[in-house]
Amino acid sequence: MNERNVRANGIDMHLTETGEGPPAVLLHGFPELGYSWRHQLSGVSGFHLIAPDLRGYGRTTAPSAVEAYGMREMVGDVVGLLDTLELPTAVIVGHDWGAQIAWACAQLFPERFPAIVALSVPYQVRTPVPMTQALREWAGNTFNWLLYFQEPGVAEAALGADVARTMRMIMYGLSGDAGELGLRLVTGLPKDADLLDSIPEPDALPTWLSESELAHYIEEFERTGFTGGLNRYRNVDRDWHELPALGATTVQQPVLLAAGEHDSATRYMDVKTQREYVPNLREPVIFEGCGHWTQQERAERVNGLLDSFLRDMAAAPEVLWG
Repeated sequence: MNERNVRANGIDMHLTETGEGPPAVLLHGFPELGYSWRHQLSGVSGFHLIAPDLRGYGRTTAPSAVEAYGMREMVGDVVGLLDTLELPTAVIVGHDWGAQIAWACAQLFPERFPAIVALSVPYQVRTPVPMTQALREWAGNTFNWLLYFQEPGVAEAALGADVARTMRMIMYGLSGDAGELGLRLVTGLPKDADLLDSIPEPDALPTWLSESELAHYIEEFERTGFTGGLNRYRNVDRDWHELPALGATTVQQPVLLAAGEHDSATRYMDVKTQREYVPNLREPVIFEGCGHWTQQERAERVNGLLDSFLRDMAAAPEVLWG
C-alpha cells in the first residue's frame, strides 16, 4: 500500500492506494476514514484501488466553513482526484456518506463514473421538501441523528468528550453484534435521548475490530475532532436547493448494492423504487447478521463481491474505464 497527499479541487487529499489496473475510488462514511477500506485494499488484486480521507477527515484538509462540505464540493473532490491522477474514469465505491457521494457522482458526472458499488445506502429519491423538514415530520417525537447533528458544537461536545468511548460505542452499537440495537438507535429513541448513553458498554470488541484498529480511529479523531464529518450533515438542505437533479435523475450505470441485515439504511428499502431509478441494479445482497459497517464486518464477502463486479466491468465493452 502507498500513502500520499495530492492536491485536488483546491485541497490536500490524503489517500491510500494499492495495485495496478482499472481504477476504483473507495469513499468512506462517518465516523470513518480511508482506513475503513483496509481489508479491500489488501484483499482485492488486479485493480488500482484508491481510498482517500474525505475532506474534514484524517490527513485531508478540513475547511472551517460549514458550506465547504456541500455535496457539490464533495463530488468536486472526487472528480478533482481523478483529474490529478490523470484518470478519465473510475468505478466509484462508497459506504454510508461515501455511498451518498457515489450516487451523486454517478448522477452529476456519469461520463466519469461508469459503474457504482454502494454499501449500506441505496439510491435516495428527492424529498418534496428540504431534508430537515421532511425528517422532522417523519421523526415526530423520536430522536434523529441527522437533526441532532445540525446545531454546530452540540454533537462535537458530546462525541469529543471521550473519543475512545465514542468510537467504541458507535462501532459496537451500529454493528451486527448489537443485533436490533442499531435500528433502535436510529428510529426508536425518545427525542431528548443521549445517543451514547443509549448504547450499553460491550463486554469486548466485535471480532471484526481489533484493539489496534480501533486505536487508529481514536488517534485520528482525537487529533481532528468530528466537526468535518458533522458538517456534511449540515448541508443537506443546501444540497436540496442547489442540486435539484439529485434524487430525480435515473442512474443508468451498472450498480452493485450490498448491506447488512441490521442496517437501518436499507431495512426499509423499496426494491421496486430502486429499480425504477436504477434500471441496471444487480440483485441487492443482504448480509445476514451484519450491521452498518459492511466492508469491515463482512470483509471477505465484500472483497469477493467487489472483485467479481470489477472484473465484470473490466470485461464489459460498453464500460470505458481508465
